[in-house]
Amino acid sequence: MADKIKVMIVDDSAVVRQVVSQALAGDSGIEVIGVASDPIFALQKMKTLWPDVLVIDIEMPRMDGITFLKKIMAERPTPVVVCSSLAEQGTQATFEALAAGAVSIITKPKSGLKSFLEDSSNDIVQAVRSAARANMRAMRVTAAPAVNRPKLTADVMLSAGGHRALERTTDQVVAIGTSTGGTQALEAVLTRLPATTLGIVIVQHMPEKFTAMFAERLHSLCQIEVREAKHGDRVIPGLALIAPGGRHMMLKRNGAQYVVDVADGPLVNRHKPSVDVLFRSVAKFAGANALGIIMTGMGDDGARGMKEMHDAGARTIAQDEASCVVFGMPKEAIKLGAADQVLSLDQIPAAIVSYGRGL
Repeated sequence: MADKIKVMIVDDSAVVRQVVSQALAGDSGIEVIGVASDPIFALQKMKTLWPDVLVIDIEMPRMDGITFLKKIMAERPTPVVVCSSLAEQGTQATFEALAAGAVSIITKPKSGLKSFLEDSSNDIVQAVRSAARANMRAMRVTAAPAVNRPKLTADVMLSAGGHRALERTTDQVVAIGTSTGGTQALEAVLTRLPATTLGIVIVQHMPEKFTAMFAERLHSLCQIEVREAKHGDRVIPGLALIAPGGRHMMLKRNGAQYVVDVADGPLVNRHKPSVDVLFRSVAKFAGANALGIIMTGMGDDGARGMKEMHDAGARTIAQDEASCVVFGMPKEAIKLGAADQVLSLDQIPAAIVSYGRGL
């Protein structure tokens, strides 16, 4: 029998510690090895037994969760799931947790906490299991996990297009899809692109309210303009549009121009926004005039969409296993034969630039 995932829960709420412990105890592959009311107590316990995964709050006495998270990542990088009421408000503190290396976020309400956590026990278990598989050697920043809901395909948003619907023209677009580990990966890629880069459309699995802050952060670091997409935005050189959390984003053609359609709809592959939805739209409306890139992430969202892009004549790239935080989405795309190239994270910016130059 495989070793159990050892978990420590750090939260100043006795209710949270109790209910989360009970939820995790219901999974035979998980063992709660300790609980602590604040990070100082947790660090003392961790001297004798270090967990595989930490579940932590942000607002705690003696040391706040962000400081604790940064300390853990600096001393001994360990997968961390943040369970915080701050996430409901989309605060900067919770975004900082993602930026500091948290693998995922569980939003808890300020009222009705016990019943909420009991109802969300499966999501908590899945978040811990996903976190335990994170590649901490590649981990610097992460995003939110997939949740356990019925798995729909991109068909619920738009129909597939015919293969090679469009021939190569001078009007091109880059489409990027990513999930766990993607915020760090996107920063590594976008900050190395010149201001003349082709227009970029991005789906990053991230909770609602976080994508705007994430786009603002990238905009402050990049030569290109980066912003959260709005319905009808044009896709133009020097601009990267990030799909807003809680909405799907699709590429459409408006005369001679590319624009984005930002729309509500059901979860696709348990995500909204979904990479498959974006990639299918790119295959349908851009065809051979697109470059598709799938990067680090749990699950298989985007794999089938990238195969559709590949079959429509687009150039396609999957991030390699060594540089992925989680080699899930790229692995599935490679298995489908959807990737023309498998490149490291460091090689992807140059590949985007070369594509824009027609190389």
